[in-house]
Amino acid sequence: MNKKVIVTGGCGYIGSHTVVELIENGFETVVFDNLSNSKEFILDRIQQITGVKPQFEKVDLANAEASDKAYQKHADAIAIINFAAYKAVGESVQKPMMYYKNNLYALINSIEAQQKYGIYHFIFSSSATVYGEPDILPITEMNQIKRPFSPYGNTKKIAEEILEDFSKSNEAFKVVSLRYFNPIGAHNSGLIGELPNGIPNNLLPYITQCAAGVLKELQVFGDDYNTKDGTAIRDYIHVVDLAKAHVQSLERLLANKEEANFEVFNLGTGNGFTVLDIIKTFEKVAKVNLNYKIVDRRAGDVEALYAETQQAAEKLAWSATLNLEDMIRSSWNWEQSIRDITDKTSGEAKR
Repeated sequence: MNKKVIVTGGCGYIGSHTVVELIENGFETVVFDNLSNSKEFILDRIQQITGVKPQFEKVDLANAEASDKAYQKHADAIAIINFAAYKAVGESVQKPMMYYKNNLYALINSIEAQQKYGIYHFIFSSSATVYGEPDILPITEMNQIKRPFSPYGNTKKIAEEILEDFSKSNEAFKVVSLRYFNPIGAHNSGLIGELPNGIPNNLLPYITQCAAGVLKELQVFGDDYNTKDGTAIRDYIHVVDLAKAHVQSLERLLANKEEANFEVFNLGTGNGFTVLDIIKTFEKVAKVNLNYKIVDRRAGDVEALYAETQQAAEKLAWSATLNLEDMIRSSWNWEQSIRDITDKTSGEAKR
């Protein structure tokens, strides 16, 4: 059986971990990436972990012609797992059109190529941001979808609507949309992890870079939320657990177990932690004191998000297995492992 899977954005954080899980489960992987927020050496790291180096196409999927050429070359694929998107909440507020053009054009071009070349299975990297400020916690898949507070989040909402509409018009097209809560952590090998360009937008790499001395101070955005310590609550999930859910979703589609052409699943642990919970746990695990300062709330953020994951447990046979200390320990190990890595061609740290 042909088991070729195209992973768009496969050199990125969640994409690279998913490629590892796919290879370890017997799939052939092809990575599409424009390397705008990732590094090509991650492919070598995947090979070190799995013994297999994925095929690679450097391609900007927001460019229709380039996208078509890449998909035509791999028209024998059985599925696409889509991670190709910009993802920084704050940046999206400042540069909304950049996010709408990149994230939605890349998606539309991928869908059109799938239709043209007969690749009927699609797994979409979505986000809990589609729930906006939730009325009920924990959040189930039945929660009302709202206008997200950020353009980034809104691209996910619009993308889901596009995928749902297309799946209704084309019975062969099957979609699983995975609504992530807050992925953190790194592979236990220490070979791949989150590798942001510039100042990180996500909490854990911000913390680890402060602890490593790369950044001088950690900013905590807001302490006036209606929570136990005033800081925002999120459901943090280990990226390896998250990656495994993509494999489970693909197996569901390939086995024709889907109950509808468009399905959605929450991916989280069901536990909410405040920003200060994360800081204190990091200090305990890493035995490092962090220099942090409370600043104003960040545009686009909501007060609390944590998941109900019963649907994923029942229908995907998936649940998170790694705890908060596992997530933080692996993130810190990854940060320490990349301190001494240098780019032999430029002499600069590969960050």
